[in-house]
Amino acid sequence: MRKRVKTPVHGSRGSRCRGRCASLAPMLALALLGSCGEERQPPAAFSFDKLPVSGSLADAQRAGFTACLSSNVEMRCRKEGVSFRRHGPFSAAVDLRGGKGEGGFDHLTLWHASDQSALVAITNDLRSEGWSECLTPIGAGWEGRAVYQQAGSPVFLALDLTYWDRRTLKVFRAVPSEIPQCRAQGQAA
Repeated sequence: MRKRVKTPVHGSRGSRCRGRCASLAPMLALALLGSCGEERQPPAAFSFDKLPVSGSLADAQRAGFTACLSSNVEMRCRKEGVSFRRHGPFSAAVDLRGGKGEGGFDHLTLWHASDQSALVAITNDLRSEGWSECLTPIGAGWEGRAVYQQAGSPVFLALDLTYWDRRTLKVFRAVPSEIPQCRAQGQAA
């Protein structure tokens, strides 16, 4: 006597599980493949106004960014009481790629814990010194930022205009291919 195998009825619990599991499998595979990539080398060490803008975990720690918190994919190292362009004190952080910071960092983030306009004093100084200001368009990955540049400067800055918690000012190396495209103040969209 042959044993009958019961096949699930469409819409039964077993078929719903297989459907959900099948849709999760590609996402899980992509996540695992993404974590198997080759190791990224940290960017070259670079500082501006005595603060680290890019480099390795060792570069960050030498600059006093020693309060580090790690997750599986990134590490944030902070330093309190920093000054930037004669303003401050601010909180500052560098975000390193990799749970152990092995991929290094490529920008510096500044913020003030209680005064959201403290960073605006920096941007006012930049404009008075001839730095250009432009706004990033929607959908560019940089939306909601005012970008500050000056010819010959080794850095550009991006001020968050759409902050939810704390306004931030980010400092990046002025690599032409990495400076966001934006429009000047008052220019039509």
